[in-house]
Amino acid sequence: MNSLLVGNPHARVDKRMTRFASSPSRIWWTLIAIAVVLALSPAHQAPAQDEDAPEMSIQAPLAARSLKLDAVAVDGALVAVGHRGHILISSDGGETWQQAEVPTRATLTGVDFFDRNLGWVVGHDSVILRTKDGGVTWERVHWAPENEAPFFDVWFSDAENGIAIGAYGSFYTTSDGGTTWSFEPIGDTDWHLHQIARAADGRLYMAGEAGTAFRSDDGGTTWTELLTPYQGSFFGVLPLEDDVVLLFGLRGHLFRSEDAGESWLSIETGTVAMLTDGIRLDDGMIVITGLGGIVLVSSDSGRTFEILEQSSRRGIQAVVQASDDSLLLVGEFGVRLLPVSELAGGRGE
Repeated sequence: MNSLLVGNPHARVDKRMTRFASSPSRIWWTLIAIAVVLALSPAHQAPAQDEDAPEMSIQAPLAARSLKLDAVAVDGALVAVGHRGHILISSDGGETWQQAEVPTRATLTGVDFFDRNLGWVVGHDSVILRTKDGGVTWERVHWAPENEAPFFDVWFSDAENGIAIGAYGSFYTTSDGGTTWSFEPIGDTDWHLHQIARAADGRLYMAGEAGTAFRSDDGGTTWTELLTPYQGSFFGVLPLEDDVVLLFGLRGHLFRSEDAGESWLSIETGTVAMLTDGIRLDDGMIVITGLGGIVLVSSDSGRTFEILEQSSRRGIQAVVQASDDSLLLVGEFGVRLLPVSELAGGRGE
């Protein structure tokens, strides 16, 4: 039985209110606090949705400017997800966007595509969506609002095997392409699991709450908890070449390991903003994003970073390479392109 469903439900909500207040995450930008307060009183709980008739997301002319929490680039297409069940798709490098019809109004927090057609999205209400036609249509394959545990990220190794992670130790697996999901706890704690990433050698890494980090050497079957030098929350993990990996999160904290997470070195970032996501570009440049419009740039495999000045101070939640010439940033502002040429300062030019 899922341990999240055991015990006094009001006590569980009280615990979760404290945790959300003390540990910002992707849900920091959402209305979760209001939902939790309402959940304290059964008389104010909304009736469960009909499994056969999910609420559809509302088509919004300004959807590209509303809160977005994750994005992915796949075979020339860009997909961004966020508030109110919004899923946006671009086939021209992020210049224009089309909003998909989506069978949920829950905030969507993570997206992964196996190929141009097959993809998955996760979010609040423990919702998992799947598309088989490149995002044109979506089906809801998992939904458990009674768990009060939003998912934050999703990753698939192939068309059949995937992992969804989230709040309070939520760790779900599928071996049938996402049609069915099983709860598979990987530790004794219920810390939030925020992001999962694959290294070139096949190892998997996860970043979590309260200094938690994990590594899997067998494709996600088993996990080893890594000893980290920081007790604050990590929101992103970025594997690089060989055994190098970056781990980052609250108050600008960023750590670098050269031995697959066995030991860590603190890296000066010059900021106390929460760091949220990172990518390695084809030329080796590393870009880390964060709240307050923070963009950190490194040209030496993450040993040192420079801050790229941004005119907007609005928080950035995720970054992907949109094209050879631009990055896609998503966050409080919606979606925005950043020319790669503006990263020149991080190359020391």
